[in-house]
Amino acid sequence: RGGGGGGGYGGGVTYQCGECYSNFNSQNELNMHMQVHRPRNVPCPVCGEQRFRSGANAVQHVESGFCTGCRGKDNAREQIYRFAAGQRSMGRYMTERPLLTYGGNVSGPVPDMPFCCQECNKSFRQLSQLLQHQDQKHNNRHMLSY
Repeated sequence: RGGGGGGGYGGGVTYQCGECYSNFNSQNELNMHMQVHRPRNVPCPVCGEQRFRSGANAVQHVESGFCTGCRGKDNAREQIYRFAAGQRSMGRYMTERPLLTYGGNVSGPVPDMPFCCQECNKSFRQLSQLLQHQDQKHNNRHMLSY
């Protein structure tokens, strides 16, 4: 990986993929490219049918309304919030502790900015935004544990 020799624009440093040897003009471009080499081993948190390269991609599948298990885009945000609230590992990433019913279900409306990065305290409206932020800014890909 890392800086290579004189290719690129103006003879600057290039960054080479260690998997397929493609060259890129910046570390950021290489980092974005590396996602194509990740295995698709993260299941959808709602339907479990499809597999994705990252937790952010799996959650985006639900938030976009393409998941067959959550009855459309309008219901997707609530489904993701309820899923996250039910995950023990996600509690520290919630801006507010959700109220749970006796049966363990989440009660009450979804807060406007329900998710928070523990490393920099930035808040997010969607879980996929937090996951993507964690992956890109803090190199943390393992936030969701099933």
